[in-house]
Amino acid sequence: MMGVTMLMGSLVAFSQSKIDEQRMEQDIEVAENILSTLIRQQFGKRNFFPMEVDGNYLAGYGVTLKLPQGGAFNMFMYKSSDMPGETINVTPDGMTYNYSYSYSKSDSYDKGDSYSKSQRDEATKDKRKAVLAKEKAEEERAEHELVAPRAKAAPRARVNSDSAMITANKRFLEVAKNFLADYGDVIGQLKPDERIVVTNRGEEFGGDFGFRWPGGESRRNLISVEGKRDDITQLKQGKITRDQFISRLKIINTETSDKLDPDLEVLSSMFSRLYREDLSKTYYSQGDVSYERLKDFGVIYYMRVYSSNEIGDERFDMPTLAMSDMSKPERDKKVKELYPRFESELKDNLVEYGRTLRSLNSNEQVVFTVKLTRCAECGIPATLEISVNDQVLKDYSAGKITKEAALAKVNVKKTGMQ
Repeated sequence: MMGVTMLMGSLVAFSQSKIDEQRMEQDIEVAENILSTLIRQQFGKRNFFPMEVDGNYLAGYGVTLKLPQGGAFNMFMYKSSDMPGETINVTPDGMTYNYSYSYSKSDSYDKGDSYSKSQRDEATKDKRKAVLAKEKAEEERAEHELVAPRAKAAPRARVNSDSAMITANKRFLEVAKNFLADYGDVIGQLKPDERIVVTNRGEEFGGDFGFRWPGGESRRNLISVEGKRDDITQLKQGKITRDQFISRLKIINTETSDKLDPDLEVLSSMFSRLYREDLSKTYYSQGDVSYERLKDFGVIYYMRVYSSNEIGDERFDMPTLAMSDMSKPERDKKVKELYPRFESELKDNLVEYGRTLRSLNSNEQVVFTVKLTRCAECGIPATLEISVNDQVLKDYSAGKITKEAALAKVNVKKTGMQ
């Protein structure tokens, strides 16, 4: 009788812990829509184009809702009067001239799995150079043609992009807090220790990476607001106040740093070399591994890896395996087989080579965000993120912990299962 009771209890516990994937997907889509609506309302653009909020669930971690910054995000987040890059010339006869940067999705066009990141980045740089050259030419024309003869133009007014960015970030933080407090419970299947994260951080693999404001100064802020499901439940049940809930949120608001740290550049170079076609035995990258340094957070490296080249009508070769003329089923089978090895080696390389870093503080993070090769229905993630605290790398480098202990402290997050 006792054995039967225990068995029934286990079955009930299992049924309660099992996630209804269809309902979870539905809840996330509803949450995406709510967050998008709140942002449009906050920024006074209710009839503007819909914002692309991307949500994903990871068992044991929770739901992440991303509104990546850069390009269209920047165009959206600023009012036209706040837009960085807009130049206003005021002349005695009342004539004005305005110029604003325009963004096109073609700036980050992805031609497919075999398209080189370096080629895309180079094309994007050319576009930006053309935009800046046009701006300069138009400004010179405005100065010569729009100013009345013998009249001295009034001082030119340029919007302060820093203050505009600070204002936009405050608005975004306010939206994220209100969303978690008022609507966090729409995702109903999360466990008490799982969380909902609202962030402006995306996987920066397109032309938007390194978006530069006019004047050549880079300006990006990583904003992340995280709320525990248990705290959301307590708020809804009236066990804590709204102010108490807000105080429990984990908030990151940190600006990118333009400081050049040689060790960060060296690690980028190391991984660029490790994952070239001739050295890697799993997936490979093309071009350099880019990175950004975030004040009081750490460093994030961005990689895009491929598995194969399409050489004909659904015929492929896989350079790292020296295999050619493969059918799509053969290629997909190999891609799937290589994934566990790729993940394991990436963690190993992070610990082994990451210990060469010297410029990070002990409480900062080293993060690798990897956009994986496309493989429909292969059961591999679209994006893999691995991260480790720099103190772990320092302890391993000093011989205070073993490599196995360091590897055990590496965090792994997978999103967008293919």
